[in-house]
Amino acid sequence: MALITATAALMPLSAFADRFKDVEISVTPVSDKVYMLQGSGGNIGLLATQEGLLLVDDQYAPLAEKIEKAMKNIVDQPLKYVVNTHYHGDHTGSNSYFSEQAPIFAHTNVRKRIANDSKRSEKDLPVVTYQQGVTIHLADEKVVLTHLPSGHTDSDTIVYFKKANVLHTGDLFFELGFPYVDTKGGGNVDGYVKNVKYMIKNFPDDVKVIPGHGKLTDKAGLQSFVTMIEDCAKLVKQQLAEGKTEAEILARGVDEKYKHLSWRFITEERWLKTLIAAYK
Repeated sequence: MALITATAALMPLSAFADRFKDVEISVTPVSDKVYMLQGSGGNIGLLATQEGLLLVDDQYAPLAEKIEKAMKNIVDQPLKYVVNTHYHGDHTGSNSYFSEQAPIFAHTNVRKRIANDSKRSEKDLPVVTYQQGVTIHLADEKVVLTHLPSGHTDSDTIVYFKKANVLHTGDLFFELGFPYVDTKGGGNVDGYVKNVKYMIKNFPDDVKVIPGHGKLTDKAGLQSFVTMIEDCAKLVKQQLAEGKTEAEILARGVDEKYKHLSWRFITEERWLKTLIAAYK
């Protein structure tokens, strides 16, 4: 998601930093060694072992030291690896800070898109890239990184902690509301749906799920999410086939049971416009 990233360039650095001065990093244990950290931006996954730490996503640069403190409060060991689930600034904003400590792993398109952003530096770039995926072994945990085709973006990776049975979905899952499909960043709605179904099909029924945004959940949460997307898409397709205009589709809105999923970044109107653009 790029909510604050898009506006950051329009304000002085001090003002940007001030937006985060009151943000606190909360820690939610997910398993014996895996934690979810939340502050501002995408959810962070953390593998904390006596042999070192592995970080999945790192939010915004002004939060880097707070994130580091929260990590060290869990296990005071060196950071060994950083993983970016995709290129958006609310997931990669602290890359330049943590790259001084550990190599950053990401899909090749993450490196390409960050490199093409004039506001980012060499220190923001992943140094280990892959096309399909890679597995990282740390202590007794196997961390499986899998690239999924264009969905949220064209750079998406999901991260599975095999022993802990924990899946970090990146922004292929918005537990809190309607999803953001970054079409300018290579994403598309149909690919998004396929990727969520892939996660439902290919991981254990009792898997614990860290979403890109929202609270810790499970496979039932993933299923409800993809059902919502498909229901909304079906409704929009039907109306387009009937010759309805964008204004008429927006006036009709989503089904009542999904209206509560509108949120400040992806409102009901923005979600519907995404679907209209996808299927018109």
